[in-house]
Amino acid sequence: MQAPVYSLAGEVVEHIEVSDQVFGVPFNEAVVHQAMLRQRANARQGTASTKTRSEVSGSSRKLYRQKNVGAARAGSIRSPLRRGGGVAFGPKPRSYRQAMPKKMRQLALKCMLSAKARDNDLMILEALKLDEPKTKEMVRILSALKVESSALIVTAEAEANVIKAARNLVGIKTLPASLLNVVDLLSCKMLIIEVTAVRKAEQFWGEGSSREGNNEPLRDTTPPLNN
Repeated sequence: MQAPVYSLAGEVVEHIEVSDQVFGVPFNEAVVHQAMLRQRANARQGTASTKTRSEVSGSSRKLYRQKNVGAARAGSIRSPLRRGGGVAFGPKPRSYRQAMPKKMRQLALKCMLSAKARDNDLMILEALKLDEPKTKEMVRILSALKVESSALIVTAEAEANVIKAARNLVGIKTLPASLLNVVDLLSCKMLIIEVTAVRKAEQFWGEGSSREGNNEPLRDTTPPLNN
Protein backbone atom coordinates (compact mmCIF):
# COMPACT_ATOMS: atom_id res chain seq x y z
CA MET A 1 0.00 0.00 0.00
CA GLN A 2 1.28 3.46 -0.94
CA ALA A 3 1.04 6.27 1.60
CA PRO A 4 2.03 9.95 1.29
CA VAL A 5 4.75 11.39 3.50
CA TYR A 6 4.35 14.98 4.74
CA SER A 7 6.91 17.55 5.74
CA LEU A 8 6.47 19.72 8.84
CA ALA A 9 5.16 22.41 6.47
CA GLY A 10 2.24 20.19 5.49
CA GLU A 11 3.49 19.39 1.98
CA VAL A 12 3.67 15.93 0.43
CA VAL A 13 7.36 15.18 -0.19
CA GLU A 14 7.17 11.54 -1.27
CA HIS A 15 5.17 8.33 -1.22
CA ILE A 16 6.33 5.21 0.60
CA GLU A 17 5.26 1.60 0.63
CA VAL A 18 3.72 0.45 3.92
CA SER A 19 3.06 -3.14 4.89
CA ASP A 20 -0.43 -4.49 4.22
CA GLN A 21 0.16 -6.91 7.09
CA VAL A 22 0.06 -3.96 9.50
CA PHE A 23 -1.86 -1.22 7.70
CA GLY A 24 -4.17 -3.29 5.48
CA VAL A 25 -5.85 -5.68 7.90
CA PRO A 26 -9.68 -6.06 7.85
CA PHE A 27 -11.32 -4.61 10.93
CA ASN A 28 -12.32 -7.15 13.60
CA GLU A 29 -14.66 -5.34 15.97
CA ALA A 30 -14.90 -8.18 18.49
CA VAL A 31 -11.13 -8.47 18.94
CA VAL A 32 -10.64 -4.70 19.20
CA HIS A 33 -13.44 -4.44 21.75
CA GLN A 34 -11.99 -7.26 23.84
CA ALA A 35 -8.52 -5.69 23.73
CA MET A 36 -9.92 -2.32 24.80
CA LEU A 37 -11.84 -3.84 27.72
CA ARG A 38 -8.77 -5.80 28.79
CA GLN A 39 -6.50 -2.75 28.78
CA ARG A 40 -9.00 -0.63 30.70
CA ALA A 41 -9.58 -3.43 33.21
CA ASN A 42 -5.85 -3.95 33.72
CA ALA A 43 -5.49 -0.24 34.52
CA ARG A 44 -7.83 -0.57 37.50
CA GLN A 45 -6.17 -0.63 40.90
CA GLY A 46 -8.82 -2.77 42.59
CA THR A 47 -8.12 -1.26 46.00
CA ALA A 48 -11.69 -0.23 46.95
CA SER A 49 -12.61 -1.73 50.30
CA THR A 50 -15.49 -1.54 52.77
CA LYS A 51 -16.03 -3.07 56.21
CA THR A 52 -18.64 -5.69 56.92
CA ARG A 53 -20.70 -5.77 60.12
CA SER A 54 -18.08 -8.01 61.70
CA GLU A 55 -15.28 -5.50 61.03
CA VAL A 56 -16.78 -2.15 62.14
CA SER A 57 -16.42 -0.86 65.69
CA GLY A 58 -19.35 -1.20 68.06
CA SER A 59 -20.72 -3.18 70.94
CA SER A 60 -22.10 -6.65 70.34
CA ARG A 61 -24.77 -6.36 73.00
CA LYS A 62 -28.44 -6.45 72.09
CA LEU A 63 -29.71 -2.87 71.83
CA TYR A 64 -32.82 -3.39 73.97
CA ARG A 65 -35.02 -6.20 75.13
CA GLN A 66 -36.78 -8.36 72.61
CA LYS A 67 -40.38 -7.76 73.70
CA ASN A 68 -42.65 -4.98 74.91
CA VAL A 69 -40.71 -2.18 73.16
CA GLY A 70 -42.94 -1.58 70.18
CA ALA A 71 -40.02 -1.39 67.73
CA ALA A 72 -38.10 -3.68 65.44
CA ARG A 73 -36.34 -6.53 67.21
CA ALA A 74 -32.85 -5.11 66.73
CA GLY A 75 -29.90 -7.25 67.75
CA SER A 76 -26.78 -5.29 66.79
CA ILE A 77 -25.64 -1.69 66.47
CA ARG A 78 -23.32 -2.82 63.66
CA SER A 79 -26.16 -3.83 61.37
CA PRO A 80 -25.92 -2.48 57.78
CA LEU A 81 -29.35 -0.90 58.39
CA ARG A 82 -27.93 1.47 61.00
CA ARG A 83 -25.72 4.52 60.63
CA GLY A 84 -22.12 3.57 61.34
CA GLY A 85 -22.84 -0.06 60.69
CA GLY A 86 -21.16 -2.35 58.22
CA VAL A 87 -21.72 -2.36 54.46
CA ALA A 88 -23.67 -5.21 52.92
CA PHE A 89 -22.13 -6.66 49.74
CA GLY A 90 -19.55 -3.85 49.52
CA PRO A 91 -16.37 -4.03 47.42
CA LYS A 92 -13.23 -5.75 48.65
CA PRO A 93 -9.70 -5.53 47.20
CA ARG A 94 -9.48 -7.68 44.09
CA SER A 95 -7.65 -7.99 40.80
CA TYR A 96 -9.43 -6.95 37.61
CA ARG A 97 -6.72 -8.31 35.31
CA GLN A 98 -7.81 -10.11 32.16
CA ALA A 99 -5.78 -12.44 29.96
CA MET A 100 -5.74 -12.31 26.17
CA PRO A 101 -3.65 -14.35 23.71
CA LYS A 102 -0.66 -12.56 22.21
CA LYS A 103 -1.83 -13.03 18.61
CA MET A 104 -5.20 -11.48 19.45
CA ARG A 105 -3.50 -8.49 21.05
CA GLN A 106 -1.37 -8.03 17.97
CA LEU A 107 -4.41 -8.39 15.70
CA ALA A 108 -6.33 -5.73 17.63
CA LEU A 109 -3.47 -3.25 17.27
CA LYS A 110 -3.08 -3.97 13.55
CA CYS A 111 -6.84 -3.57 13.08
CA MET A 112 -6.69 -0.09 14.61
CA LEU A 113 -3.66 0.97 12.54
CA SER A 114 -5.38 -0.32 9.39
CA ALA A 115 -8.61 1.50 10.29
CA LYS A 116 -6.70 4.79 10.62
CA ALA A 117 -5.13 4.28 7.22
CA ARG A 118 -8.42 3.24 5.61
CA ASP A 119 -10.33 6.24 7.01
CA ASN A 120 -7.60 8.73 5.95
CA ASP A 121 -6.90 9.47 9.60
CA LEU A 122 -3.23 8.49 9.22
CA MET A 123 -0.55 11.09 8.46
CA ILE A 124 3.07 10.05 8.02
CA LEU A 125 5.80 12.62 8.71
CA GLU A 126 9.30 12.42 7.28
CA ALA A 127 10.67 13.42 10.71
CA LEU A 128 9.52 15.23 13.83
CA LYS A 129 12.43 16.91 15.57
CA LEU A 130 12.23 20.10 17.60
CA ASP A 131 15.25 22.13 18.66
CA GLU A 132 13.35 23.56 21.61
CA PRO A 133 10.27 22.42 23.55
CA LYS A 134 8.03 25.19 22.24
CA THR A 135 4.25 24.69 22.32
CA LYS A 136 3.91 27.46 19.72
CA GLU A 137 6.03 25.43 17.31
CA MET A 138 3.87 22.33 17.82
CA VAL A 139 0.73 24.41 17.19
CA ARG A 140 2.29 25.68 13.95
CA ILE A 141 3.08 22.15 12.80
CA LEU A 142 -0.43 20.89 13.56
CA SER A 143 -1.94 23.88 11.77
CA ALA A 144 0.23 23.21 8.70
CA LEU A 145 -0.95 19.59 8.73
CA LYS A 146 -4.57 20.83 9.08
CA VAL A 147 -5.15 18.82 12.23
CA GLU A 148 -8.25 20.25 13.89
CA SER A 149 -9.23 17.32 16.12
CA SER A 150 -7.61 15.10 18.72
CA ALA A 151 -4.38 13.50 17.57
CA LEU A 152 -1.90 10.86 18.67
CA ILE A 153 1.69 11.76 17.73
CA VAL A 154 3.94 8.71 17.46
CA THR A 155 7.72 8.96 17.24
CA ALA A 156 10.29 6.20 16.81
CA GLU A 157 11.77 6.91 20.25
CA ALA A 158 10.67 9.13 23.11
CA GLU A 159 11.52 12.72 22.14
CA ALA A 160 11.70 15.02 25.17
CA ASN A 161 11.19 18.24 23.18
CA VAL A 162 8.18 16.82 21.31
CA ILE A 163 6.60 15.56 24.53
CA LYS A 164 7.05 18.91 26.30
CA ALA A 165 5.82 20.90 23.31
CA ALA A 166 2.59 18.89 23.03
CA ARG A 167 1.69 18.14 26.64
CA ASN A 168 -0.24 21.39 27.20
CA LEU A 169 -2.36 20.99 24.06
CA VAL A 170 -5.87 19.66 24.63
CA GLY A 171 -6.54 16.42 22.78
CA ILE A 172 -2.91 15.92 21.72
CA LYS A 173 -0.92 12.96 23.06
CA THR A 174 2.58 11.71 22.26
CA LEU A 175 3.92 8.15 22.38
CA PRO A 176 6.96 6.22 21.15
CA ALA A 177 6.14 3.47 18.67
CA SER A 178 6.88 0.71 21.19
CA LEU A 179 4.06 1.96 23.45
CA LEU A 180 1.29 2.04 20.84
CA ASN A 181 -1.92 0.64 22.30
CA VAL A 182 -5.57 0.18 21.38
CA VAL A 183 -7.07 2.60 23.92
CA ASP A 184 -4.96 5.57 22.77
CA LEU A 185 -5.70 4.80 19.11
CA LEU A 186 -9.43 4.67 19.88
CA SER A 187 -9.28 7.88 21.91
CA CYS A 188 -7.70 10.05 19.19
CA LYS A 189 -9.11 10.90 15.78
CA MET A 190 -5.84 11.43 13.90
CA LEU A 191 -2.69 9.32 14.00
CA ILE A 192 0.46 11.29 13.16
CA ILE A 193 3.48 9.01 12.88
CA GLU A 194 7.08 9.34 11.74
CA VAL A 195 8.44 7.23 8.87
CA THR A 196 10.92 5.60 11.26
CA ALA A 197 8.04 4.82 13.65
CA VAL A 198 6.13 3.19 10.77
CA ARG A 199 9.11 0.95 10.07
CA LYS A 200 9.41 0.09 13.73
CA ALA A 201 5.69 -0.80 13.87
CA GLU A 202 6.12 -3.04 10.83
CA GLN A 203 9.09 -4.68 12.53
CA PHE A 204 7.15 -5.21 15.76
CA TRP A 205 3.83 -6.42 14.41
CA GLY A 206 4.44 -7.44 10.79
CA GLU A 207 4.57 -10.98 9.46
CA GLY A 208 7.15 -13.12 11.22
CA SER A 209 7.55 -10.73 14.12
CA SER A 210 9.24 -12.34 17.10
CA ARG A 211 8.62 -9.51 19.52
CA GLU A 212 7.74 -10.62 23.01
CA GLY A 213 5.32 -8.64 25.12
CA ASN A 214 1.68 -7.73 25.20
CA ASN A 215 1.62 -4.72 22.82
CA GLU A 216 0.57 -2.44 25.64
CA PRO A 217 2.43 0.38 27.39
CA LEU A 218 5.25 -0.91 29.56
CA ARG A 219 4.01 1.62 32.07
CA ASP A 220 0.32 2.42 32.27
CA THR A 221 -0.48 5.78 30.70
CA THR A 222 -4.22 5.37 31.16
CA PRO A 223 -5.59 6.98 34.34
CA PRO A 224 -6.98 4.39 36.76
CA LEU A 225 -10.75 4.09 36.71
CA ASN A 226 -12.85 4.62 39.78
CA ASN A 227 -13.82 1.32 41.30
